[in-house]
Amino acid sequence: MSAIYASPEGEQAIKRHYRDLLDRWPVPSEHLRVPTSQGETFVVTCGPADAPPVVLLHGSGTNSAMWLGDIPDWAPHLRLYAVDIVGEPGLSAPSRPALNSQESSRWLGDVLEGLSLDHTAFVGASLGGWTALDFATRHPERVERLALLCPGGIGRQKIGVLLASVLLLPLGNRGRNAAMRMALGPNIPATPKAKDFTDYIQLIHRNFRPRHEQLPVFGDDALARLTMPVMATLGAHDRMLDSHATRRRLEQAVPHARIDFLPDAGHLIAGRSLPILDFLQQPEETHSQS
Repeated sequence: MSAIYASPEGEQAIKRHYRDLLDRWPVPSEHLRVPTSQGETFVVTCGPADAPPVVLLHGSGTNSAMWLGDIPDWAPHLRLYAVDIVGEPGLSAPSRPALNSQESSRWLGDVLEGLSLDHTAFVGASLGGWTALDFATRHPERVERLALLCPGGIGRQKIGVLLASVLLLPLGNRGRNAAMRMALGPNIPATPKAKDFTDYIQLIHRNFRPRHEQLPVFGDDALARLTMPVMATLGAHDRMLDSHATRRRLEQAVPHARIDFLPDAGHLIAGRSLPILDFLQQPEETHSQS
């Protein structure tokens, strides 16, 4: 058993459910295993081989299944590489590079090398957004575009919801449901597919040991290196990250960034596949500012 799981049975249950979700990938896909400095990294690739490449980086406590609802809109137009971040409950190695070092960026560079991508666009959510930002601030010449959903590393990380979750989780399913809604926000989709995924997230949270270190915050000098087109989608009611501070800092340090600030959204932002697709397909010279 890997140390990132609470038990061997829990690890097997998470991976079994994940493989079932991968079997339901909505378009033809290929599974790749890329060697890196942090161990083997699992990647799902789909879309036309000659289309513009886009690397997808999921959030903490999940895996590439989080993109299942977006893939049907994106795959006809883009070559997608959904990467399971190492140390998270996917099929990549359980190693966890220190976030306050260059190791995460080095790992992502290894992934790009294994995929033969000299440069690419990124879509990243939460921890995945932080990971994309970390790479982009160090290697801006390799990043075509950044589409960020509730990204970490810009506004402060809140801890109140984590403390509340500690009190709620022992209360069984009701407590776990309350903790999940507190963390992710008020507008969790109620569709059957969404319920299936939220049930899976609960399975993960029962059996997975998440990272505990705070996400490092990027300085203004680092953010100023984001010269590529940037789109950030933020939820006003994000209880995990300070989205208001994220908006202010992006407006100051990355004035060309497009910021979509959603007044009714929390940390989980769904239903944005088409605006993100539009951003990813815009010619750079016509990229709009907000």
